[in-house]
Amino acid sequence: MAKLRTRKHEVVLNRSAGGDAGITVILAIFGLFMFIPMYYTVIQSFKPLHELFYFPPRFYVVNPTLENYALLFNLMGDSWVPFSRYIFNTVLISVGGTFGNLVLSSIAAYALAKIDFPGGKRIFWLIRTSLMFSATVGGIVNFITMSALGWFDTYWAVIVPAWCSSLGLYLMKQFMESNISDAVLESARLDGASELRTFWSIAMPMVKPGWLTLIVYSFQGLWNSGSSSFIYSEQLKSLNYAIGQILAGGIVRQGAGCASTVIMMMVPIIVFVVSQSNIIETMGSSGMKD
Repeated sequence: MAKLRTRKHEVVLNRSAGGDAGITVILAIFGLFMFIPMYYTVIQSFKPLHELFYFPPRFYVVNPTLENYALLFNLMGDSWVPFSRYIFNTVLISVGGTFGNLVLSSIAAYALAKIDFPGGKRIFWLIRTSLMFSATVGGIVNFITMSALGWFDTYWAVIVPAWCSSLGLYLMKQFMESNISDAVLESARLDGASELRTFWSIAMPMVKPGWLTLIVYSFQGLWNSGSSSFIYSEQLKSLNYAIGQILAGGIVRQGAGCASTVIMMMVPIIVFVVSQSNIIETMGSSGMKD
């Protein structure tokens, strides 16, 4: 009988040392390929304007400078709309849209995955089918809907559509089906817990990796979203739109563009770094048996 391998008094997968080394090397190579674009973006932001156009591109800075960031903040200060307003708009849309998407997707996913009701499978089939179509397909219908609701030039025109993400619903349903035991839910119901209490106190903690992943995905999409076709007022535009307007000045502003790219990607990366340790931890401990 093969002897189980242990590490820190815990049983680990019974692979050879060579297998572990091979997997480590492969993961390191893939990690390097994912790290290089971020590294190059940061390096570009510290290059003087003439170094940005060297060919072939250089992965180092000869004369590092902060002029690109200084130019970016000067351009921000010259905007007739306070730049803090663009930041407020983006934070409000990102947080509001992510929160609503998480709540509605989780409740709907719980009903589809763990409550047997007529038409449930057909509804989920429609949700899966909707994933095949681009959001552009529903552009006319969305325009008519926003007009009827009177939501043009309001935050609701961006926040509410983010709540209805079929991908978020699909993700949460798959997590609930695979990680939540029906026996556990039945025990909670027999103990007198309401369906809402069962969902909030039993189901949601068991699918923590799912909703943390959904938060990262949804927040990143909303944070990086540009101008909405339903918002015309400059006071309601997003930060990404404002930076795009700044960069429309041509080649002379390419350095500021690199600096703005670094600033824009910092927030989603911070959200991911804060969440990823919890995602990995809960994925490793969320498996249950009936």
